[in-house]
Amino acid sequence: MKITGFKLYQVPPRWLFLKIETDEGLVGWGEPVVEGRAATVHAAVQELMENLIGKDPANIEDHWQVMYRGGFYRGGPILMSALAGIDQALWDIKGKFLGVPIHQLLGGKVRDTMRVYSWIGGDRPEHVGAAAQDMLAKGFTAVKMNGTEEMGYVDSHLKVDAVLARVAAVRATSPYLGIGVDFHGRVHKPMAKVLAKELEPFKLMFIEEPVLAENNEALREIARHCSIPIATGERMFSRWDFKKLLIDGYADIIQPDLSHAGGITECKKIISMAEAFDVAAAPHCPLGPIALAACLQVDATCHNAFIQEQSLGIHYNTTNDLLDYLVDPSVFRYDNGYATIPEGPGLGIDINEAYVQQRAAIGHNWHNPIWRNPDGSVAEW
Repeated sequence: MKITGFKLYQVPPRWLFLKIETDEGLVGWGEPVVEGRAATVHAAVQELMENLIGKDPANIEDHWQVMYRGGFYRGGPILMSALAGIDQALWDIKGKFLGVPIHQLLGGKVRDTMRVYSWIGGDRPEHVGAAAQDMLAKGFTAVKMNGTEEMGYVDSHLKVDAVLARVAAVRATSPYLGIGVDFHGRVHKPMAKVLAKELEPFKLMFIEEPVLAENNEALREIARHCSIPIATGERMFSRWDFKKLLIDGYADIIQPDLSHAGGITECKKIISMAEAFDVAAAPHCPLGPIALAACLQVDATCHNAFIQEQSLGIHYNTTNDLLDYLVDPSVFRYDNGYATIPEGPGLGIDINEAYVQQRAAIGHNWHNPIWRNPDGSVAEW
């Protein structure tokens, strides 16, 4: 079997789909994208795919190593996201060729279902209490919310109190609802210490990205201020990025993104590394159906994966949602807060290519907003 070609589809709301074709008629799907940089990743995929035409798609590890090491300059969000989507598609082809789900090729399942959480609120969360109650009614046992809006290096406790009020409204819906509070890298170390300490009474599931990944050394001090589990890793792109984080020992949960951190091949290795440090995994996935399917295939095989992000109904999905692009949307069945692991061959999903083509004709040019502090300086989004 040989790779004969590929197609890229930039589809709403903010995704990029990749289809890899073979001479035996089998195709594989991947989702290589950086939110807000879809066109840039599109170009990177085209460059990486040049070397794969005519090759056997089954040699996934070798292809991964060539794509990673063959360009001399390596790593980072663009190249690793392009590599990730290609990797997902290669695994999809291999599973379809052998007639088994990808998790069987990774050693088999350690679980039949995967706990999932739902987003509530938006970039500027309001009325999150009512949203949390709605998710409880739908059977979810965990939610995640953005904690704060713009926050300066040292800022007013008025903003801290606003965060506490929102989290209190969510906690009031249930004493045992899992709550993740995403700092989103918006908070700098001086205020992150304050906010983490103040949030401790709410018995959170985790705080996410309390500081930007480039400031991970600050996690040491934050961990000393509170006992809430610390999650990070959505903006880390390889096992080498995660190595120091795990050695330092201040992260409790890692969140590699299977569309950003080298795909199925690399994220399986990253999560297995974390298991050796007794660190849990909750893969990042605010993206589309291909990315979620890839996550669930890896989650199924990783003992330390404990919960999965998914984007159904997330505030970004206003023009399309992740089920729109599937022939059979029921493949993602959520029951009492758990998703069933797809058992079909490959990724276990069937992409509606006709609809993908229709929406790609519309496309998107999504970019994240630019926020500014009251003094006019740019703020983290």
